[in-house]
Amino acid sequence: MNKLKEGMIINQRTGESESFYIRCLAVADLPIIEEMQQEVIHAVTVQDQLQPLTTEEFLFILNGRGLMVGAFTEEKLIGFRALLIPPLDEEHLGRDFGLPDEELPRVLYQELSAVLPAYRGNRLQQQMARIVMEQVPNLEGDFRYIACTVAPMNIPSMKDKIAQGMHIAALKEKYSSMLRYIFVKDLEQEQVEYTGHIAVPAEDLERQQELLTDNYVGVGITPANGSFSLDFAKRSMEDGSAEE
Repeated sequence: MNKLKEGMIINQRTGESESFYIRCLAVADLPIIEEMQQEVIHAVTVQDQLQPLTTEEFLFILNGRGLMVGAFTEEKLIGFRALLIPPLDEEHLGRDFGLPDEELPRVLYQELSAVLPAYRGNRLQQQMARIVMEQVPNLEGDFRYIACTVAPMNIPSMKDKIAQGMHIAALKEKYSSMLRYIFVKDLEQEQVEYTGHIAVPAEDLERQQELLTDNYVGVGITPANGSFSLDFAKRSMEDGSAEE
């Protein structure tokens, strides 16, 4: 077994430190993956914030159309994170942020990422994100873009994506007419400068949509008046891509 990371974490229910490790997951791990997903589903208070994966979707990823990493305490799976090489269909997220057809094969999806409630607060999401991205060169393909969807008001997930350097490129109906942010990261852009920052309440989806239509992107999230606000901005002129 090739351990990609080892360390210590806090079990929030017992308050005790426990050793953990992260490794790549395989088809043989499917039963514990689905068992853990069910535990997470039962703990979710707003059901439409979580888009669980089916057995077929897990198998699609584990059989070479992506990769998964899992975090374990001893032999118990406590978290996982997945990347998917998506099919080139009409629902492809690359179309939602304006990629031409020839660039669609260069897109990877960040699929479901989950941590059991007892182990949240240990930055496991961020650790697994870093490790799964380190495995991208092992995939067959020339990948440039990482994309995913996030439900509005799913603040933890939005923070997770922004911490990875992703930005909101669109707000569209996906998954049977459910509204979703489309997050994206261009792996070939090391650092992007932004200008014209505008703070918008997280609940004000109409204003956010207006800004996205006007070539703004969502680049930050901060607490504001008991809730959160999203930071929208345009790429600066130094990047050669800001709009007038």
